[in-house]
Amino acid sequence: MIPEPDTILPGLMQPAPLQIIDILKFAATAHGGVEVVSRLIEEPIARSSYGNELRRVERAAAALVRLGAKAGDRIASLAWNTHRHFELFYAVTGLGAVLNTLNPRLFDEQIVFIINHAEPKILLFDKTFLTLVERLAPQMKTVKTFVMLSDETVHASGKVGALCYETILAAETDGFAWPVIDENAGAFLCYTSGTTGDPKGVVYSHRGVVLHAMASGLNSAFGFTAFDVVMPCSSLFHATAWGLPFAAPING
Repeated sequence: MIPEPDTILPGLMQPAPLQIIDILKFAATAHGGVEVVSRLIEEPIARSSYGNELRRVERAAAALVRLGAKAGDRIASLAWNTHRHFELFYAVTGLGAVLNTLNPRLFDEQIVFIINHAEPKILLFDKTFLTLVERLAPQMKTVKTFVMLSDETVHASGKVGALCYETILAAETDGFAWPVIDENAGAFLCYTSGTTGDPKGVVYSHRGVVLHAMASGLNSAFGFTAFDVVMPCSSLFHATAWGLPFAAPING
């Protein structure tokens, strides 16, 4: 029987916690020119890159902090698969908040239940959901700020007085002092659908997301390489689209 050591010798190699924002920071450094192509609602196709996306994510995080977001807060999204929604996956989690991705295909009462259970302070949504947001806003107990994921050419503030995403990003500058976050801290809050009773929330950790991204690109899984193109047909609001917003950048 091996005796217990009197002292534990700590390992000093790679002690940094696993953080989601580091995936995009790596992609911007190692694969900065790789394209991120997005088909937008009522707007032209947007072409960006991992390098440019990191700069936009920095601005988005700064804008959210200016709106009052802080570590531990829940921030909700109601959006399709666009580069703006992709940016929230890193901006929200990078500042230490938790992104609550809402499924627009649920019944109104289920969406209201999820929002009031998760208690987000900010809701960011695509323009196609403006009518839905206006209808449900009076029942949202904690949401104080609404942001439409659009530019000024198609923006509509509506009855909720929504801010314009591109406008608030333009007011910020590149660079953001990313905090060091406990890798076991919550990053995403996703709720079940198709189950009995009320939807149930599941919290994803930074550690879990990063490890999943590393594993899912291996040969025995998706087998991604830097020469591949990935089009996530699974919705970003559904189980973070199988983790593709992280597996794709980490593999270039």
